[in-house]
Amino acid sequence: MGGPLGAIIGRHPAAAGGGGEDELGGGGGGGDGGGIIRHNRRCRDLAFLVLFAAFWVAMIVNSSFGFNQGNPLRLTYELDYKGNICGSRHGDPDLHELDVRYWMNPNQVYQSGVKDNKINLADAKAICLMECPIPAADGLNFVCDYPEGDIRLSIDDWINRDYDYFEFLTPDMRNSSLQLQGPCYPVIFPSVNVYWSCQFIARASNVSLKHWQQMGGINIDENILIYKTIHKAINSKSSVLKRYVADIGKSWPVLIVCGGLLPLFLSVIWLLLIRYFVAAMPWITVVLFNALVISVTMFFYIKAGWLGNDPLTVVIGESDPYVHITGREISHLHAATVVMTVVMIIAFLSSIAIIRRILIATPVLKVAAKVIGEVQALIIFPVVPYFILAIFYMFWFSATLHLFSSGQVLRNDCNTDCCSYDLKLGKVNCDNCCGYSIHYTPHIGIAILFHLFGCYWATQFFIACSSTVIAGSVASYYWARGEISHDIPFVTVVSSLKRLLRYSLGSVAIGSLVVSAVEWVRFILECLRRKLKLFDSARESCFGKMASSSSQCCLGCIDWTLKSVNRNAYIMIAITGKGFFKASVLATGLIMNNILRIGKVNVIGDVILFLGKLCVSLFCALFAFLMLDTHKYKSAHNKISSPLVPVVVSWALGFIVAKLFFQVVEMSIDTIILSFCQDSEEHQGNAQELGDIHVSAREGVIDDIAKHLAAGVDVNMREVV
Repeated sequence: MGGPLGAIIGRHPAAAGGGGEDELGGGGGGGDGGGIIRHNRRCRDLAFLVLFAAFWVAMIVNSSFGFNQGNPLRLTYELDYKGNICGSRHGDPDLHELDVRYWMNPNQVYQSGVKDNKINLADAKAICLMECPIPAADGLNFVCDYPEGDIRLSIDDWINRDYDYFEFLTPDMRNSSLQLQGPCYPVIFPSVNVYWSCQFIARASNVSLKHWQQMGGINIDENILIYKTIHKAINSKSSVLKRYVADIGKSWPVLIVCGGLLPLFLSVIWLLLIRYFVAAMPWITVVLFNALVISVTMFFYIKAGWLGNDPLTVVIGESDPYVHITGREISHLHAATVVMTVVMIIAFLSSIAIIRRILIATPVLKVAAKVIGEVQALIIFPVVPYFILAIFYMFWFSATLHLFSSGQVLRNDCNTDCCSYDLKLGKVNCDNCCGYSIHYTPHIGIAILFHLFGCYWATQFFIACSSTVIAGSVASYYWARGEISHDIPFVTVVSSLKRLLRYSLGSVAIGSLVVSAVEWVRFILECLRRKLKLFDSARESCFGKMASSSSQCCLGCIDWTLKSVNRNAYIMIAITGKGFFKASVLATGLIMNNILRIGKVNVIGDVILFLGKLCVSLFCALFAFLMLDTHKYKSAHNKISSPLVPVVVSWALGFIVAKLFFQVVEMSIDTIILSFCQDSEEHQGNAQELGDIHVSAREGVIDDIAKHLAAGVDVNMREVV
């Protein structure tokens, strides 16, 4: 290596006798390693630290907009013809427990589905009920408008009468009702509660229809369109997205248990097992990973309806077993099941392929286990970023629910015949009779995108901070020359944390921003590709497909490379105190000069650790499936539209928590290997500092990794001890 490595390669000025014990840290015995860790530090990348602080201010302002404008009830329940949210206590009238939207005029529903018709389903008259009405078996039922004006009934009385006060109507009101202008409308079609909207079944009741005709009612259209129109509205992309976001709010106990507490427990257990049963852990991890992948895949098969008798249902409450209603959520589950099947097959074949190489991972993990044994505070330290991230995620998810439900409830601008009887005016009113919708402005979409990006950047930042602290602690252990104090077990971790907070927060901020930016570019390009594909229904050109695939592949490679470089850059930041870009150059140079040496050992070690993180997250997903399979999440107000999003979020949170804890092993291995290569280069292939680490570390463990590292380039390196 060249001179720019400075202190890392052992060319510290103190080596020539000019440094003194204070600079080297060799006189106190209880410090954070040698002067190689403390040398020549100052605040780095301050501009990016200021940028990160400004980002947090923007996140708070952005979230406050959501808290001010949003209402999570809008994600689950719909609007009535007055603009009230069904189920809201603050409506006019009070709609508490009146959760289900029901379209009163079947002809308006039919006409809104006719091609080139100006009537929109959003302008069809809809009210909120407790449950979807069904036609009478031997007569004709009516559903009447909210009681007001001359109708002297309370809401409770109206509900107790099954929403029917037709007998109290004046002759004018009755004539208006027979013209399907209200205030009362006949119940001709059966309906079921599908995600809090009454889905009409295109099968009119002959008895009710006959009574209606005998009373002199106008003709009612009977057509499959009456079913398709409502089904299309319920399964629109925006409606499905709202339900998915609402599922996150409904399943918050599942997210706390499966995305927070369970991965914390499993990760600590895994670290302890690595500490005491390191030789068996690679095999246990591979076997457990395959078992969990198979189990999660089987749950997807069950919920998709391809296995067993417990498929996902879109109906809330009881339904006619002879009526089969599908939803977009079921299609998404089918797609997820296919993906999991492919993942299961690839996982099984990959496990067979790496069996012979698992033996290489054992000595690498032994080194990490030895470090954890010497610096036991490393097992406990990840709890600190864990709690910080937990607080952040609680705030972030709450803001997410409000941002996605923000927008203004405004009356639609319609040019259709929407005349209906107004009980307050006492006559048929054809003015201001359009329905209400939630209108989203472009800045709401920008606010949501910024909120999503902010979550990713903040997560990467806290993980990077944790990585840097761990790397600093392990580097202190490596270069300490046996002088780490065992009386104060947290001293190296606390010292490393102090160095991070005082000197390197800006460097960590820019490192996490670079990865987040590349990921975000990939996301935006994929969204644009999908948009262009929707606009251009014609067959894509071969060049277009190739350009799209190539760009995604290149960005994926760049992203993977950046993550790898970042991880090693954090190690160099922890050791040298350099800025992010300088540390990246140093780390890249060290890796390239020793690529044959560290490649095979490091990759296999990373694979085992990655499988370990997947084991924790898959177990969280499996437990989330079990919790969501209880009665609580299958009925009434807590019913989720699909287990897909809560399970995926639990998996993602479990993976993040596992990453926080597993990087204790990951960063320990990388820091030891980089330091080993650094030390070996300085001393012509023989790492000198390893011989000075505690006597307990000499007994075979470091020798094993030295042999495997040397085997990468077929170098006859003498044993370290």
